[in-house]
Amino acid sequence: MAAPDRLTLAERRKQETRLEIARTAARLFAERGTAEVTAEEIAAAAGVALRTFYRYARTKEDAVEPMLATGAQRWLAIISSGPRRLPKLNELQAAAVRSMTLEDDADLELTRGLLRAMDNDVALRGIWHRINMESERDLTRVLTELAGPDADPLRVRLLAAAAAGAIRIALEEWALDTSAQGRGSNPASLAVRCMRALAGGI
Repeated sequence: MAAPDRLTLAERRKQETRLEIARTAARLFAERGTAEVTAEEIAAAAGVALRTFYRYARTKEDAVEPMLATGAQRWLAIISSGPRRLPKLNELQAAAVRSMTLEDDADLELTRGLLRAMDNDVALRGIWHRINMESERDLTRVLTELAGPDADPLRVRLLAAAAAGAIRIALEEWALDTSAQGRGSNPASLAVRCMRALAGGI
């Protein structure tokens, strides 16, 4: 994916449309569940034609993927810009915190709503797990490139799986926290806690 500052005007507009559809779908799914929402409703609420909707998403559930994947893409971009060696766990943690603190508050709340709705929605769980598997594979690729040809591929893969899993758990636990403190929080603090537990051998 091209960097945002390298996108043409047309590409930027397409990206904005795709994200607007994703945010609209996320809001409707969180409110009513995927079974009660149609692609037609998402398109109408997002202000696009139905055929435009299907240019950006194969199914109504797929529509939320760009929003859910944005944080992971930002995390990977930060890691990729680091030193040309295998990052330490605390460096992956710092990159995760930075990516989460850059997240728009409104998008964070939409993500929270989706993750809460996921417990009772098989379709949403499928999208979430697919995004996480793809993120783990992408992280493995990035770490492999940074580590160089002499790195142990098993160690690289284990680091990627552990770090990606820690972030996933942090987001899920953050979303489920219904306390007053949790409602006003950012998932970054939980990401730090999960990474530190991982570094300490749980």
